[in-house]
Amino acid sequence: MGRWNDFGGVLLSIALVVVVVGVKGYPAEDLVVKLPGQPPVGFKQYAGYVDVDVNAGRSLFYYFVEADKDPDNKPLTLWLNGGPGCSSVGGGAFTELGPFYPRGDGRSLRMNTMSWNKASNLLFVESPVGVGWSYSNTSSDLNRGDASTAKDMYIFMMKWYEKFPELKTRELFLTGESYAGHYIPQLADVLLDHNAHSSGFKFNIKGVAIGNPLLRLDRDVPATYEFFWSHGMISDEVGLTIMNECDFDDYTFDSPHNVSLSCNKAIAEANVIVGDYINNYDVILDVCYPSIVEQELRLRKMATKISVGVDVCMSYERLFYFNLPEVQRALHANRTKLPYPWSMCSGQLSYNDMDGNINILPILKKIIQNGIPIWIFSGDQDSVVPLLGSRTLVRELAHDLKFKITVPYGAWFHKHQVGGWVTEYGNLLTFATVRGAAHMVPFAQPSRALHLFSSFVNGRRLPNSTHPPLS
Repeated sequence: MGRWNDFGGVLLSIALVVVVVGVKGYPAEDLVVKLPGQPPVGFKQYAGYVDVDVNAGRSLFYYFVEADKDPDNKPLTLWLNGGPGCSSVGGGAFTELGPFYPRGDGRSLRMNTMSWNKASNLLFVESPVGVGWSYSNTSSDLNRGDASTAKDMYIFMMKWYEKFPELKTRELFLTGESYAGHYIPQLADVLLDHNAHSSGFKFNIKGVAIGNPLLRLDRDVPATYEFFWSHGMISDEVGLTIMNECDFDDYTFDSPHNVSLSCNKAIAEANVIVGDYINNYDVILDVCYPSIVEQELRLRKMATKISVGVDVCMSYERLFYFNLPEVQRALHANRTKLPYPWSMCSGQLSYNDMDGNINILPILKKIIQNGIPIWIFSGDQDSVVPLLGSRTLVRELAHDLKFKITVPYGAWFHKHQVGGWVTEYGNLLTFATVRGAAHMVPFAQPSRALHLFSSFVNGRRLPNSTHPPLS
């Protein structure tokens, strides 16, 4: 293209730039014009990097999608997946609650009609560094833990708001699942500390919601074997041995079997009985056979396998899609040409095992004492972080806060059916199950999950009756 040689040309050039950047001033360089194989949509998407430490060359990758309708009047929701070390872009954005799912051919996308962007603008971050396309030029940065992850996410949020200044005052909801039971509360704690010491900008935090969260390792782990036993997946003999012989007070990520020999033997036997043909994250879901799927993807065949209305091979289709060069270009991802392929959970990251033992309940207590409501929700078919542990821990937190029951434990409804069960304490602490859902609640029960999320961000309780009542 030639230069503009007159004043009129310069004015037209400026006008074009304004059109590209947009009225909101969002970063034009991060605008995702269209993803390969994407259906047409009316909302905008952005993706790119935020440098959290320029000297170390440490950068976090993000994907932001506007609300489907009226985005200027919808809140902002941050979503983080767990692991530790798993991608929120691959998980939350493209498998669970974002607007698109990969198609069975691994080369195109289909709409998620129950995307959470119907209720909110959505922000997904690959955190910590070393996850997905987030990277550092300093090798020691790949040794992370809860504190460094929370600090980097705080810096990320401050700098991300510089890219999207109009969202700085927007209501902010902090959400996630699994090990985000550590990430989200500890991030909220750092943001609240910022608010307490800032005379200027303050984060407008309006709520925290975490699905199947790791809150106390020594309580969540035994709940797994109680879940196995209660669902008929292990025998009475094995289940009772674990419950009577295992002292999980000493259970840690780095040395999980520093318990008695009889306990270790029973745990090993339980794992053999449950076997490899059950998806522990959703015990009623069929499993995917990756070797068959990968072959079909290479041969450009539709590899989608459906179980109870769910594509059980979506993770392999997503892996194939994200490693297509044209997809990475469209997302402005992998700008440093990383020497390894994108993967859902990082093989580069070394995470502090001891941090898994941190008791998160005192942090949740502090968040609530700042007047911020917390929702803990559990897919009831998850054996990895089962509702049995989460429900008890929420009750104990309520007791510690001296909260009374404001909504007695009972069913909540969606589309004239039981969506799950819910209870509320002190108007600020809610525990809800999602019936038939997995560890990844929006993946297995997208409609019920959207109903729960919409209620959460709009400050509504889950409905305790069908409308109209069944005849």
